Amino acid sequence: MLSETSAPIIKATLPVVGANITEIADRFYRHLFETHPELLDGIFNRGNQADGHQQQALAGSVAAFASMLVDNPGQLPESLLSRISHKHVSLGIKPEQYQVVHDHLFWAIVDVLGDAVTPEVAAAWEEVYWLMANTLINLERGLYDSVGVAPDTIWRTWRLAERIQETDDVVTFVVERTDDRDILPSLPGQYVSLQMPMPDGTRQPRQYSLTRADDGHHRRFAVKQVVGAGSPDGEVSNLLHTTVKVGDEVVLSAPFGDVVLDTTDRPVVLASAGIGVTPMAGILSHLAKSGSGREVMFLHAGTSPDSFALRSQVQEDLAALQQADMVTWYERGPDSGRDAGDERAGFMDLTDVGVPADAVYYLCGPLPFMQAVRQQLLGMGVAPRDIQYEIFGPDLWQADYR
Repeated sequence: MLSETSAPIIKATLPVVGANITEIADRFYRHLFETHPELLDGIFNRGNQADGHQQQALAGSVAAFASMLVDNPGQLPESLLSRISHKHVSLGIKPEQYQVVHDHLFWAIVDVLGDAVTPEVAAAWEEVYWLMANTLINLERGLYDSVGVAPDTIWRTWRLAERIQETDDVVTFVVERTDDRDILPSLPGQYVSLQMPMPDGTRQPRQYSLTRADDGHHRRFAVKQVVGAGSPDGEVSNLLHTTVKVGDEVVLSAPFGDVVLDTTDRPVVLASAGIGVTPMAGILSHLAKSGSGREVMFLHAGTSPDSFALRSQVQEDLAALQQADMVTWYERGPDSGRDAGDERAGFMDLTDVGVPADAVYYLCGPLPFMQAVRQQLLGMGVAPRDIQYEIFGPDLWQADYR
């Protein structure tokens, strides 16, 4: 909890810190990497650094955490940090690295705000930082312990057993274990981190959702090749698509992720757009493998039927369930001018879909898609607690929705 001494100081200074947090984050990262360039090898995603997503994520997280402490000084907003802690353990973050982050973050705060950072202001924000850091450290310790690994032992080498061309720009990679150690089982909807060696010798991490329930020997993940579209080409996705072949080895983390299927018997609605289908397909696979009797509705939006990655797997798993339906929306395609069966034209519209009552909802796709679908669900009377979402990359949404 935030102390009575610090609370009014944080409340008074939050507007000015919030107004400058993006610049603070930018200077923090630049200063951090100038001093510790090794952090760009295997931990930080330099693609997110280049387009500013990482800086925005830090800004949103710190500002949201401080705001929640001010609004509820007697509570720690652990739910806000759950997603961050899962991402951290998937990268092998260690407790001692929080001191490194502290030193460079507070250097940046003083560098940007100057004399406004009095000893009292510095002490109050120190308290906020260590409340946040220690909460994350404790959450991450619990996650490491829950799967029996440590920061240095979350990584494992796998061998590529199969490549499946799902669409023109999406490939499923099927990897098999290379030793006799047991595979840590994944939960429905979780992801793994992949460390990809770059041509310059550094390793770049990316997270990929597991698209099928574990069989004890293999794991599957699908990768969309990121090319242009106003931003740099995806380093890792392009190397995976163009250079990794059957028989090659890749390094993956143990599975993590806090957006997982609940264990109730309530109906399930899975809504995705584009490559956001991957965690939804993973959840559906677990339901089919377990012989679930839950009512399931699978909703997917894309540009055309040909863009629907994992469609065959999804249809097969839906057919294996007792109560399951699918509705799709396509921006263009052979039926783009009219509705045809379960294929509809345009963007996802839940007005006449007939979603099951008392369902739990899982969303994944581009941020505008999830915001639009969530707004529709709230307008239909769905409780916010029944809507979960998965975002690829830094979570730029949590300040508004967590």
